[in-house]
Amino acid sequence: MRIVYTKQALKFLDKLPEKAVERIRKAIAKLTLKPPEGDVALMQGFDDRRMRLRIGSWRIIFKYTAQGEIEILLVMEIGNRGDIYK
Repeated sequence: MRIVYTKQALKFLDKLPEKAVERIRKAIAKLTLKPPEGDVALMQGFDDRRMRLRIGSWRIIFKYTAQGEIEILLVMEIGNRGDIYK
C-alpha cells in the first residue's frame, strides 16, 4: 500500500518538531495494516468514506482509494483537534 499526502498535510507536518512528525508518521504507517491499528473512526456526513485517526491532540483525516491495482492511503488533512473539523 502506498501512502500519499496532500499539500495541506505536508505543510502542517513542516511546522511541527521532528519528534512529533515521527510519531505521526509511525501512526500513519500502522494504517496500512489489515485491520488498521490506532484510534480510527469513520466520519459522518461524507459520501467518500473519510476516516479520522486520533493521535493525542492531533487528528488525521484520510481515506483508502485505489489506482488500478495499487491501494493508496490518501492523507487529506492533519491538524489540531479543535481546528480540523471546521
